[in-house]
Amino acid sequence: MAAFRKLPRADRRNRSFSTRTKLPDELTSWIHGEFISSTSWCSSYDNLTPISGSKICRVAVPSVDQVNEAVESSQKVLPEWSTGSSVERGKKLSAMAALVNDNQEELAQLEAIDTGIPIAQIRSNHIAYAVQTLEYYGALATKGFPGKMMDVPAAGGHADSFAYTRREPLGVCAGINGWNYPLVTMAWKLAPALACGNTFLCKPSECTPITSLRVAELWKDILPPGVLQVLVGDGSVASQLVRHPGVRKISLTGSTATGIQVAKRSSETLKRLTLELGGKSAILVFDDADLERSVQVALEGNFVNNGEVCSNCTRVFVQRSILDEFIQRLKTKLDGSIRMGNNLSEGTNIGPLLQHPKQPIGHYERVMNYVKQGMEDPDVELVHGGRGYEENGGYFVEPTVFVCHNDDASIARNEIFGPVMTILPFDSEEDAVSRANNGTEYGLAAGVMTRDVIRAHRVSKRLEGGTVWVNSWNLSPVEMPFGPFKASGYGKELGEEAIEHYSQVKTVYVEMGQDNDSSFF
Repeated sequence: MAAFRKLPRADRRNRSFSTRTKLPDELTSWIHGEFISSTSWCSSYDNLTPISGSKICRVAVPSVDQVNEAVESSQKVLPEWSTGSSVERGKKLSAMAALVNDNQEELAQLEAIDTGIPIAQIRSNHIAYAVQTLEYYGALATKGFPGKMMDVPAAGGHADSFAYTRREPLGVCAGINGWNYPLVTMAWKLAPALACGNTFLCKPSECTPITSLRVAELWKDILPPGVLQVLVGDGSVASQLVRHPGVRKISLTGSTATGIQVAKRSSETLKRLTLELGGKSAILVFDDADLERSVQVALEGNFVNNGEVCSNCTRVFVQRSILDEFIQRLKTKLDGSIRMGNNLSEGTNIGPLLQHPKQPIGHYERVMNYVKQGMEDPDVELVHGGRGYEENGGYFVEPTVFVCHNDDASIARNEIFGPVMTILPFDSEEDAVSRANNGTEYGLAAGVMTRDVIRAHRVSKRLEGGTVWVNSWNLSPVEMPFGPFKASGYGKELGEEAIEHYSQVKTVYVEMGQDNDSSFF
């Protein structure tokens, strides 16, 4: 397959997308340090841009033999990579971060074309965040991952006997990534995996494969062949990785339904799992909160990234005494700040929804179906938006806000994954916490808006979410773990806690004498 290449300046003006990179006509997988050739028995599909629904390029699905080849390549290089210096691995991760940073504008444009997310948000929330993640685990790796040592005379051996632990890699790990943050979810999984000495197979979403392949090509002179493979294609590729006996760990970002299937299939080979799945997170806005700040947090926590974020606070519980003022301020803010359109335009903050290669408008129709259900529900009141439309081949949904007086309404219980907010009035703290915890099966995140620091800590303790934000939303520093409760999955990404999910601990007992005569034999 032809590699990505820089376009001469004159050529950039002649393309339908204003990019700095010429995409090859066909994308193939990156195996053992190079793009593989597609074969006549491989299937393929058109990768579509949400901007216009037009074809970006073809994507070749690797064959079963090619996926096996990728796993074998990762296994072969594993002994050298895993026993090498942790400091050197850290330096490589830092160099990878620097290359992403140096090519941030090219990567931002490619990711914008692939996802439909506004390019300004991609620069700060996608590219910069991926750089931070790589830098963080690069720094951790340079410090090493020490175990512990202790004297163990009580174990029955010599008085000077001791034991120590070693933190060792798992082996070949695979990341199955989400389509809404392609480069971020790749970095979240790849960086701790490589830092620990594992090799890594990246399976980007079939909808958004471009930036994962581009960074693999950028890193070709940093990583030995086989340390990183990028396998593009549809769910059949992911399914093969999940079942493959040579893969020791799967980290999935996807729906809860997909997570359940991955858990079932991976159990056949007892794989380690990290599952970051669906969400329907609740934020509780109390009557003593900074109202203007609360409106801003709710707006950004629902509509950033086109509303396509699993951790968004799509259930906004507002204390009844401030409900009317909250709604009025929110409507005023929306009317004055929303700029919908081509996501490559700098001023746009809501772009077109994703288009799936097999069902181009399937996601749009799903979101609009929930909007329709809300508008037809007698317990639900539409207070803003509600309109979807097509423009130049892109499909848009206006930021939509409902007030819901029934927690069992479909829009209040189900993950919509689009720019749709549901406001639910509450009367007391007990009422709000109970409904937030019991209203859905999910437990990805939660939040509290209040000036009362005692209440903030009290409510945070009771909310059933893997992350709880106080007076903010969707801030996930790389130094702190992020991970779900309940049907949103299990395991942690980010922070030092992620290291535990990409490594295993070995205990070594050292006998220092021969005077431990057994009384049994």
